[in-house]
Amino acid sequence: MNRFDLNAAIGINHSGAPFFQADWPAPANVKTLITTRNGGVSEGVYRSLNVGAHVGDAPEHVRQNREIVGRQTGVPVVYLNQIHSTVVVNAAEHTGSSPPDADASFDTTGTAACASMTADCLPVLFCNRAGTVVAAAHAGWRGLAGGVLQNTVAAMNVPPVEIMAYLGPAIGPEAFEVGQDVYDAFCTQNPAAGQAFEPIGSGKYLADIYRLARQALQNEGVGMVYGGNRCTVLERDTFFSYRREGRTGRMASIIWLEQQPGALAKTP
Repeated sequence: MNRFDLNAAIGINHSGAPFFQADWPAPANVKTLITTRNGGVSEGVYRSLNVGAHVGDAPEHVRQNREIVGRQTGVPVVYLNQIHSTVVVNAAEHTGSSPPDADASFDTTGTAACASMTADCLPVLFCNRAGTVVAAAHAGWRGLAGGVLQNTVAAMNVPPVEIMAYLGPAIGPEAFEVGQDVYDAFCTQNPAAGQAFEPIGSGKYLADIYRLARQALQNEGVGMVYGGNRCTVLERDTFFSYRREGRTGRMASIIWLEQQPGALAKTP
């Protein structure tokens, strides 16, 4: 079965669109942009809208791709030097600076867009119901087990019951094969996490990273969770996938506050 037949078999329509938005009931001033692998200038294994500057792509191509994305947001996109940590930074403090070592960011000012770069790891976008704070987190399994989502919720500094989260495109439960170390990292601290692992023999499991994220968020009191229905591995014409391809590009899941004309930026 070729890649186009595979997409058809799993019910995916390939339109070649470079962007889509989070499907959730966020306030009108909360804006999102999720990039795909389409619509950029990169070539070869990075074709074409690669925004990752750390993957070996030509720097000029990455710069142009980020400009394509930036024209959609209208505010500076703060890309992070993601290290699978649980560190959360204030995005407004890092516009125009070197990317900070962090895996999540938040903003209350409307002067910066928070971004999570992924190619199988889970991007999570956050906002509150009042539309006064947004955040984005990069949740690979290490960061997810370590508490990056919990730290992001805390950094938003609003009651968790007021927060909604959107789970962006990540490796799906049919494709995420892991070993005993990953199982232990989650289940030793939270036995209920075992519900997200399907044993397949020889100490291997199929893990549902979406379910693990929902558990973590619900344990923090975040009950409004959306998304979590894509697979970067299977949707090969739409997304980059490190597990499928090895050398490949990165997508970005981006969120920002749209300022009203004449509005003053708020500080945390």
